[in-house]
Amino acid sequence: MAYENILSDFSNGITTITINRPSKLNALNKATIEELHHAFDDANQSKDTKVIIVTGSGEKAFVAGADISEFADFNVEEGGRLAAKGQELLFDFVENLSTPVIAAVNGFALGGGLELAMACHFRLASSNAKMGLPEVSLGVIPGYGGTQRLPQLVGKGRAMEMVITAGMIDANQALNYGLVNHVVEADELLPLAEKFASKIMRNSSVAIAEAISAINANYKDGVDGYQAEIEAFGNCFGTQDFKEGTTAFLEKRKADFPGK
Repeated sequence: MAYENILSDFSNGITTITINRPSKLNALNKATIEELHHAFDDANQSKDTKVIIVTGSGEKAFVAGADISEFADFNVEEGGRLAAKGQELLFDFVENLSTPVIAAVNGFALGGGLELAMACHFRLASSNAKMGLPEVSLGVIPGYGGTQRLPQLVGKGRAMEMVITAGMIDANQALNYGLVNHVVEADELLPLAEKFASKIMRNSSVAIAEAISAINANYKDGVDGYQAEIEAFGNCFGTQDFKEGTTAFLEKRKADFPGK
């Protein structure tokens, strides 16, 4: 599929998706969200892709927010549909992918940009990164999962402060909060993401998919995360990856997982 707003490149088991609207600081508009959905879906379905990295083009921004011009004149119903469709197509979709997704946050990650990063399975940041949810300064609230995922990652009090002050935090503060896992200089960001991807690829992609599902289950209303873990654990026993992993361990050799 040809994309106008993003780039998607595959190499050595890694699909790197780059939001490519530098003149708009990579802001998310409707077309970009739809393209991202297709790119993530294609990568997730590919047997060759073991890890997905998402980042922004240029050095200034990961994603500087949503494209406000698209919804400035929306009414109540249209606003609700905007949030519901965006969550379905991209943010919830990414969170629940069976392929691990690493966010490489280079520069500004604001509003929908931070919400996209938070939907990923974990986050790395460049030292110049700035993060925040400034929506209340526009008379609206985060609508792509920000009010839910931010408290899960940083705690209720810090999330309240960030959302209702509309303030930004820098990369080191994000690291201190647990919002990102690691901070490096900008030129080291993608190499670090690729290093983590290589570590991930040594393991069973089938087991990883079950682990992602089990971890996510703890954050879903009405779902018993412990029971989800039991079922996911049991599922692993019926896979070729389990047979290969345990056999390799007993034979004291490196496992060669069949994978997804």
